Amino acid sequence: MIRLDDYIANFSHSPLAPWADLMPWELATQAPAIVRQMLAELPQDEYSIQDEIAVHRTATVEAGAVLKGPLIIGAQCFVASGALLRGGCWVDAHCIIGPGAELKTSFVFRGSKLAHFNFVGDSVLGHGINLEAGSIVANYRNERVEKEIQVRVDGQLQRTGCDKFGALLGDQCRIGANAVLAPGAVLPPASVVGRGQVRDDELTAS
Repeated sequence: MIRLDDYIANFSHSPLAPWADLMPWELATQAPAIVRQMLAELPQDEYSIQDEIAVHRTATVEAGAVLKGPLIIGAQCFVASGALLRGGCWVDAHCIIGPGAELKTSFVFRGSKLAHFNFVGDSVLGHGINLEAGSIVANYRNERVEKEIQVRVDGQLQRTGCDKFGALLGDQCRIGANAVLAPGAVLPPASVVGRGQVRDDELTAS
């Protein structure tokens, strides 16, 4: 059993509180619908909202960034030229999505950073996470016929029932440059994955 509050501080008191009992892969699967519901509840005076894209008035989105709804970008965020956000994303306050970074169908909590040239798909990222340049959170088992993602919980593999899920990263995780997290990664808070490493929880216990 995975409790999101065990990985992300105050999850049950965040804007995502209504979905606190979901598994992280369920949260990602439902991301477009969840973000649309959150869009409907945003304070209109704090966000510029158009075509299912909400950008907080204190956020900076550089020319050349590509934004596709449904999408929420929070206060004091920075989205660099060349970044791509799509598929249903919620980005909390003080986050950075750097040049060449792609965020797809994911939830990113306060203070987290995709430095540059990253891909994060179908994932839930906690507070204060840093992904160094070129690090990847893969979301699909392209290498095999059976596509269902499995996660390792208490040393045992558990089926998710979905074929796209990237990772649950607890608060303050650090992912080094050019590291790869295989689909289904579940990292406790403050985990570190070194530069150039590959982590595949289906193959080896955490």
